[in-house]
This record gives sequence, C-alpha cells and structure tokens, in this order.
Amino acid sequence: MLGPSDMSSILEKYDPKRVKIATVASHSALDVFDGAVEEGFRTLAVCQKGREATYARYFRSQRDKKGKALRGSVDEIMLLDRFAHILEPKNLERLRKDNVLFVPNRALTSYLPVQDVEDRLRIPLLGSRNLLASEERGEGRDYYWILEKAGLPFPQKIEEPKQIDSLVIVKLHHAVKKLERGFFTAASYEEYRKKSDQLISQGVITREDLPNARIERYIIGPVFNLDFFYSPIEEKMEKIELLGIDWRFESSLDGHVRLPAAQQVTLMEKQFWPEYTVCGHNAATLRESLLEKAFALAEKYVKATQEHYAPGIIGPFCLQTCVDKDLNFWIYDVAPRTGGGTNIHMWVGHPYGNATWRRPMSTGRRWALEVKRAIKMRKLDMIVT
Repeated sequence: MLGPSDMSSILEKYDPKRVKIATVASHSALDVFDGAVEEGFRTLAVCQKGREATYARYFRSQRDKKGKALRGSVDEIMLLDRFAHILEPKNLERLRKDNVLFVPNRALTSYLPVQDVEDRLRIPLLGSRNLLASEERGEGRDYYWILEKAGLPFPQKIEEPKQIDSLVIVKLHHAVKKLERGFFTAASYEEYRKKSDQLISQGVITREDLPNARIERYIIGPVFNLDFFYSPIEEKMEKIELLGIDWRFESSLDGHVRLPAAQQVTLMEKQFWPEYTVCGHNAATLRESLLEKAFALAEKYVKATQEHYAPGIIGPFCLQTCVDKDLNFWIYDVAPRTGGGTNIHMWVGHPYGNATWRRPMSTGRRWALEVKRAIKMRKLDMIVT
C-alpha cells in the first residue's frame, strides 16, 4: 500500500498554484470537473479511446484570455487505449508534472485492480485509498464487515438458499455485463432454483458465480442514497456534512414496475425477469424528522473507518439505504468515495449542501473547496492518500 511518505514526497514537488483536478472519465466525472471549475481549478479527464467524445467534445471547456471558464468543464484529456494504461510510468509522470490531484470514482476500481490502485497508482489520491477495497463485496474486510463493527443496520444475510423463507435479494455480477448486476429476488428455495436456472439459461448469470452470491433479506421501502462528506481539516463546524440524496433508475426493473400486473405476467421468458442495471439517478429529500437518524448512521460509519481503516474516511462517501415501514434505515451498500449519483446536483447544488454553504454546493464542488481550503491551511497532506 502506498503510504503517507510516498504522497508527501510527491506533494513536495507540486506547485499549489497550478494544481489540477483529474479523474477517470466515467461514472460521476462531470460533477468532479464542474465543481473544480467553479472553485477555480483546471481539470484533466483520463479517457479511453472510443469513449472520449462526452469529455473531449461535448463538455470541453472554453475560457477567455484571462482563463475564465465560459462554457464546459474539461480543460484537458489524457487519451489512453485502455483506462488501465494510466499505470504506465510515462502517464503517471505526466500527471505528477501537471500537479494532478486525482478523485477516485467507481470507474477507477472497475477498470483497474484495487491492488494496483493501492500499490502502483503513484499520484496523490483525494480521499481514502485504503478503503476502496472495502467496496469489493465478500472480499475480507468489506463494507459489511465495517457496518457490523460499527453496529449499523444492514439486511440479514441468508447463509444457504434452502434457508430462504421470505423475500430475499440475491446479489451477484452479470454474466456478460461484468460491471453490472445479475441480481434477482426470490421468496422460497423453489423460486430461487427456478429463477437462477432461467437466468443461467438466458446468459444473465453463471452457475459458477451463484455459490458466491450474497443472499439477504429484501427490505421493502424507498431507496435513499445519502451523499455525505467528512472533512478532517474542519476546525470550527461539524466535520460531517450531508450534501445530497439520490435514488436510481434501473433497467429493466423500472420498465417492469411501470407495467400493470396483468401485463407483467404475459411477458415472454426473456423479458419476464427484470435486470438491475443502473442507467441514471434522480434527486430526493428526507422528511426532517429522519435527518438526525441519517447523521447518526454517518457518525458511526466514520468512527468505524477511523478505528479499523486509519486514518479513516476522507471526503465524500455514500450510504445506500432503504427505509422500512417503521421508518428504520437499512444500509445495503456503501461507496467510500464520490457516489454514482452526484451528477444530479452538479452546478445547481442540492438543498442540503446549499443550505450548509449558502451557495450551490455539489459533491464535486465540495471536493474542490476542500482542496482550496487545504492548500490555504497547508494541510493538503491530510486529505490525500
């Protein structure tokens, strides 16, 4: 694992006045770039050939002679044959010479092995490098392990398919779309066998992956992805902030639930079982009586990461929750970095972030503001790993 001394030696050579904010051009990168531009930073998108048009063309920045951004948010791109080629020494050297601070998103650990991010990505990473591995479900000290240590509520795990006696969700990867989900629900062992056999025959999941799937109680209720931010350099106010809340559009699940029940049962076999591929997000708010409960979840999570993954979470993190009929939160997933739905509040901010900072405050802008504050306080080493 690259450590504080590695990053300190790199930061010593950086010019604080020429810092650039970079990230992998996917996931929620536009929020990162937009927020960076709003706080006066230049931006760099690490793009993969064939997937660069959004960043290299449609959201490319235009600035006036004084450097003021007139439109767009992407100042430069690093175009690679594959995202993983960022690890080549010449590319890392270019990023370091450009005084780049790198924002991790889910795309980073989807296209690079987590161990390479930990050991070979020799550029300052904004946030918690050592916590990224906790997102890999079922791998050692994953986020479920952290939630248990923190005493936080998460859906009960069902150890064996034969123990299914009420509605559960089965979590495993899609057979073809490796970065997507092959999730399905079942209320009995018989339904589990029937659905899994059909999904295997359709090529949605594989029989080899099935034994490693996580089976857990299905929480019936709305989904709220809580986008928090933890500032280790804050000295006067609360260190934990709630910036925004989002929820997902999932294909083909959302198409199924828009059909009347009578129509659903007439679908052909290949259409019958919905898939859970995230294709968009929308904004949400909580009733105010639930906000204190939400902050309590964040407090416990932060404390547990500090105890077990020192120095603990830095910057944004997302607790993905369901709320049951008794208004209890259940955490079903955790993102220890910029969440996937933060594009919904770029530029306009979000009611909670805006109310905290008295200006439009998205996750991307909050990261950029933290960098600006850390540079001024000479504490940049406290927010990178």
